[in-house]
Amino acid sequence: MITNIILGISVILSIMSFQNQELFRKLAFDPYTTIRNKEYYRIVTHAFIHGDWMHLFVNMFVLYQFGGVVESMFEYDFGAKSSLYFITLYLGGVAAASLPALKKHGDNPYYMAVGASGAVASVLFSFILMRPTAMLGLFLVIPIPAVVLGVLYLWYEKRMSNANDRIAHDAHYWGAIFGIVATLAFRPQYGIEFVTQIIAGIQGLLT
Repeated sequence: MITNIILGISVILSIMSFQNQELFRKLAFDPYTTIRNKEYYRIVTHAFIHGDWMHLFVNMFVLYQFGGVVESMFEYDFGAKSSLYFITLYLGGVAAASLPALKKHGDNPYYMAVGASGAVASVLFSFILMRPTAMLGLFLVIPIPAVVLGVLYLWYEKRMSNANDRIAHDAHYWGAIFGIVATLAFRPQYGIEFVTQIIAGIQGLLT
C-alpha cells in the first residue's frame, strides 16, 4: 500500500533529520528561502520530516489509522487508478497546506514548518466525507461521529489560525479542505452518498 511506503519514507527521513540538522534545514519549509533561492522542492519535502518524536508519532499514527482505509475505498471505486488518486490526495494536501503560508510568510526569515499534518488532514477528511457516520474516538476515548469530529476540527483550526503557538493551524485547515474538495473531484457521487448517510444516521437516532 502507498500508505506504508509514505510511512516508511517519513519515519526514515525524520530520524535522519533528528540526527542531522543540516539535512533538517535543507528539507524544511522556509518560505523566505524557498522564494529567494527558488527551492520549491521544500513545499513537498518538509512533509516527510518532523520536529520531534511525538510530532512524528501523532502524524504517522493518524495516517496509519486512516490511510489504508481510504486506499481500500479508492481501490473499490477506482480500481487500477486508486494509487494515483491516493498519491494526488496526499501530495496535493501537502501543497494545499503550504501555499497559503508561502504567501503569508514569504517575507519572514524566521518562519519554518515541518511535518505531514496538512497531508494527513487531507486523508482524514477524505475518510470523513466517505464515511461520515463512522464512530471515531475524540481524544482517543470519547466516541463521536466522524462528521461531528470533522466540524469541530475545522472550527478549531480556523479559530486558532492566528494564534502564536508554533502550530501551523492554517496548514491543518487547508489540508482538510483540500481532502474534501479532491475527493469530491475524484468522484462527485461521494457528495450524494455523504448526504444519504447523514440522513440515514439521523433517522436511526430518531427511531
